[in-house]
Amino acid sequence: MVKAVRQNQKTDKNDALAIAQTLFLPEVSFINGKSIEQQQLQSIQRLRELAIKSQNASQKQIVSLLLELNIRLPNTQGGILRGLEGVLEDGEINLSDTFRATLSVAKVQLENMISAIGEYDKYLEQSIQSLPDCKKLLKLEGVGPVNAVNLYIALGANQSQPFKSGKNASACIGLTPIQHSSGGKEVMGTIGKYCKNGSLRSQLITGAMSVVIKVIKYGAKTKKELWLQGLMQRRGNRCAAVALANKTVRTAYSLLQNNTEYHAA
Repeated sequence: MVKAVRQNQKTDKNDALAIAQTLFLPEVSFINGKSIEQQQLQSIQRLRELAIKSQNASQKQIVSLLLELNIRLPNTQGGILRGLEGVLEDGEINLSDTFRATLSVAKVQLENMISAIGEYDKYLEQSIQSLPDCKKLLKLEGVGPVNAVNLYIALGANQSQPFKSGKNASACIGLTPIQHSSGGKEVMGTIGKYCKNGSLRSQLITGAMSVVIKVIKYGAKTKKELWLQGLMQRRGNRCAAVALANKTVRTAYSLLQNNTEYHAA
């Protein structure tokens, strides 16, 4: 916010002036600080995301380097590990001892990353069990441990609620249509391509898409699934998944704000 108000170059004087000017701007939304539990969950989540990125980068690097030597490996996690083990044990492949040792180190490094991700997942589940507010979010459709943690971090607890309503929370995550109105004519577009919470939005929509696939395969059994089924028929599966993710954020906000439990009708 200060960056948008600050004039001229970034200096301590200009930053202080921009902060003072921001305080007098109308309808400025300020973000409250996170609790200790939220900060710790966020740290575990970010370490997990870093491990996943490192694992994907390592897998792609190994596959690409061996492909240059005319050695093709599968793109799956298990296929890469089995393929590396086969390459290391195959004495007919013309590879130097140094390169074989390097591949062995890369294989061990990849296995350690995979093991670390499993440990992070276990610690996240343990943290959820110790937090009632976070645990109750698991009952929502399309919400697993990762989405439960993300919603708990984004929406906050009752004493540090950063949003005035569930609609504002959903809009901040990027699950509401972008408005482009002029001359008294309201025009509502798509949810937008870019948003600051892109990772959270993507994971929520992925979880909602799993519910869409479940409804297609097994049919609707609850009122929300009947609503989702009708929306799928009118607007398509992707639009229905975004709408369900939007509803999930609003419901999660209500659960945390009012300290209630979710029961599917």
